[in-house]
Parts: sequence; C-alpha cells; structure tokens
Amino acid sequence: MAVHMLVAGWCAIALAAEVTVAKAPGAVPSHIQNSLGMKFVLVPAGAFMMGSDATPAVLALAYPQDDPKRFQDLFDEAPVHQVRITQGFYLGQFEVTVGQFRKFLTASGYVPESIADGTGGYGYRADYDSAKSVRGDAFEGRDLKYSWCNPGFPQGDDHPVLNVTWNDAVAMGKWLSTQEKAAYRLPTEAEWEYACRAGSRTRYSNGDDPESLVKVANIFDADAKPHWLRWSTQAVSQRDGFAFTAPVGSFAPNAWGLYDMHGNAWEWVSDWHADDFYAHSPVDDPQGPATGRVRVRRGGSWHTWSLYARSAYRNWNTPQTRYTLVGMRLAREQ
Repeated sequence: MAVHMLVAGWCAIALAAEVTVAKAPGAVPSHIQNSLGMKFVLVPAGAFMMGSDATPAVLALAYPQDDPKRFQDLFDEAPVHQVRITQGFYLGQFEVTVGQFRKFLTASGYVPESIADGTGGYGYRADYDSAKSVRGDAFEGRDLKYSWCNPGFPQGDDHPVLNVTWNDAVAMGKWLSTQEKAAYRLPTEAEWEYACRAGSRTRYSNGDDPESLVKVANIFDADAKPHWLRWSTQAVSQRDGFAFTAPVGSFAPNAWGLYDMHGNAWEWVSDWHADDFYAHSPVDDPQGPATGRVRVRRGGSWHTWSLYARSAYRNWNTPQTRYTLVGMRLAREQ
C-alpha cells in the first residue's frame, strides 16, 4: 500500500481510456489502435541483410570527430547475415509515451521497478556535469527523486516514457495481452532492425549522412550541445529543435511509416546480448541467445551521438537498468 501511495504522490495518474481498436473489415488492417491509444503499423514478412561490416577505417572517414578506439567496440555488428522474418507483425508506430504508460499503471496497479525497489532512476541536473567535470556519467542517479515521471526535465504526455526497465516493458506487454486477448511483447532484435531499415541498407533509414538525421531523429545536436559542453564535438551541427525529448512523431517517418526509430529514446528489445551471436544466428526469425546477462536496446536517444544511432548499432543493459535515455516500443502479433 505504501508503495502505491508513493506512486500516486509522485505522479498524477489519469483514468484509463476506453477501448478503441480500429479494424478494416474483411482484411488484415495495416494500422490498429489499442485500448491505451497506442497505434501500430503492420510490418510485412520479408528478408533483409542484418548487421554491419564497416571497418574502423570506413567509420573514421564517416565520423571524424570520434575517437577511433570506439570503432573497435563495434565488432558485435558483424558479420552481415541474411535474416528472414517469416510472419508479419504489428509494431508501435511511436515509442510508448508518458501518457500511455500512466494509463497502464492506473489500470493494472503495476509499480515500476525504480519505485518498487526503492532506488529510483536517473535524471538530468543542470549543475551535475560540465566541460570541466571529471564524472564519467552525464546524469545523476540512482535517486528516488527520478523515475518514469521525472527524468529531470519537463515532459508532456506525448513524450516517450523514460527510466523504464526491461522488466517494466515486459510487464506492460503481458498486461495488454491479458486485457486485449492479443499477444503483445517486445520485438526481437532482428524484427527491430528489419523495421528500422524499412528496406534500406544505409547507416540510417534515410541515408548515410549523420547531419541528415535531424530530418528523422532527435539526437545529440546543436540544441543539446550547450548542456554537455565537454562532448560538444560529438554534436551534429544541425538543429532538430529539441534539447531533450521531443513529442513522439515530431520528425519524418521511415518508409514503413514508423517514427523515431532513430533517436528520442533507446528501445528495449527482447533478446539477450552476445558479441558473437551474428556468427551463428539462424536465418529464420532469430530470437537471440538462450541465456545471457544483459538485454539489447536499440535506436539511440535524444542524447545519442550519430555513430550510435545507426540502424545496425547494438547496445545493452541489465534487465533492471532504468535510465533517463531508455524507453520502449511494443510489438503485437497478428
């Protein structure tokens, strides 16, 4: 009871919206909307080449502002290998928003892990980091004052929810599955990259130029640079209009109508991570390693450098990790 009171004290919880699921009669709908107002796009079955074989020399030309030592850490993106997604699936057209997560908490009674374990999350504090700082982390935490409803900067209900763990994301999918009698889950890593690329083989869904990302993504740019001066050389020179998160769908979608697949919030996927998994990944519907220590997250965030926002880039954290850059996007099976 005390934990539930704490949740209510920190974050105003709205009443759940009534169910509205749109379906096209006589056919599999290309778009659906669920009981929380989440919109989904049908991603067709198909095949693609997953991963990247970019060498450090190639990356050094594309990202001259980066330390070449970082390029050595990208070997888990290789080898490029064929993957077949044998069944179409629905993927969230947008990242899960603050408002949608609030509705889930209201209706389910679920307590997010950052509150349930009493350790809080991470958040932005203006005086925490500076050009002269020796701290390795740009954000403060874990701290009870930070959670899904307070990442240290203002967010509206239409912004991507942050500070959610992999376990929180799975819990939301399980609750939706029970409520709607449909299978909700995190996408696999292969499904995520397939959907992100949307038929492309370039570094980003819209091309190779890091500066072009501002058309489709909220990343570390000239608007965010003043808040982290010691990393200013990593910012793209263009402005995307947001120093922190943006309302979902603020930028152009990819070719399949999916928004914010690059930037805004890192997105949990279902897979465990292994550096060598691509070397022996099955062709059809790979699910990732059977066991592991850390789960994969994809896509980059509002604070992510362009190198790490590429379609092929892989990052990971423990399932209990909650961070001011990490959110989620859910899948729904047909």
